[in-house]
Amino acid sequence: QVQLVESGGGLVQAGGSLRLSCAASGRTFSMYAMGWFRQAPGKEREFVATIAWHGGSTLYPDSVKGRFTISRDNAKNTVYLQMNGLKPEDTAVYYCAAARRTTGTIGEYDYWGQGTQVTVSS
Repeated sequence: QVQLVESGGGLVQAGGSLRLSCAASGRTFSMYAMGWFRQAPGKEREFVATIAWHGGSTLYPDSVKGRFTISRDNAKNTVYLQMNGLKPEDTAVYYCAAARRTTGTIGEYDYWGQGTQVTVSS
């Protein structure tokens, strides 16, 4: 069992930056690939980033590639999402999640946090 708690969301102007954190409980954190997803009002939850258990492999969709960076610190049981060049269309609730392998497929994620709101004003 892995419990995940996100933090770091907030209100930022377009072009600004935010860093989200996701703290995990349990000694098995380093065994899981970690991902970030987001869900805007009225839209489906979508993939944002994922990182392998060892941190050596990452994957992003084109919508955030070059602007967002996922990283992890297994010693601190924490995964991060650095978001730069934020746009109003990035506004959503952001969720972190844990999976058995590095993947952008939402159905492969077993554990989810409660989400943190990110709002980007124009």
